[in-house]
Amino acid sequence: MDFSMVGTLAEKMGIQLQEASPHRVVATMPVEGNVQPFGLLHGGASCVLAETLGSIGATLHAHEVGLAYAVGVDINATHHRALRSGTVTGVATPLRLGRAVATYEIVLTDEEGERVCTARLTCMLRSAG
Repeated sequence: MDFSMVGTLAEKMGIQLQEASPHRVVATMPVEGNVQPFGLLHGGASCVLAETLGSIGATLHAHEVGLAYAVGVDINATHHRALRSGTVTGVATPLRLGRAVATYEIVLTDEEGERVCTARLTCMLRSAG
């Protein structure tokens, strides 16, 4: 399945998908352009990256169980440290893959591998109709 970022918030934020399967989704995002007024990586930007990755994984899982797509219904994030520059890498892995709900943990790290944010996303799996 091809996930085009063209015309999406993910494209505007510079998110680059590296790897995608129901069991692991990886992408990067620049800090530059995704900061709050004090020059730090915006917590909302971290959540956008996390929800993008978890939703892609959940949609790939939905296809495996005969459904069309996934929609996020709950996200939470803990921001561990601030960043002013560089690139953030996000890795989403499933906590639970069900027939109606999928939950992912998304870990964001900086270029040195230090954890920046830990998020959890729960998605409902939906049919096309």
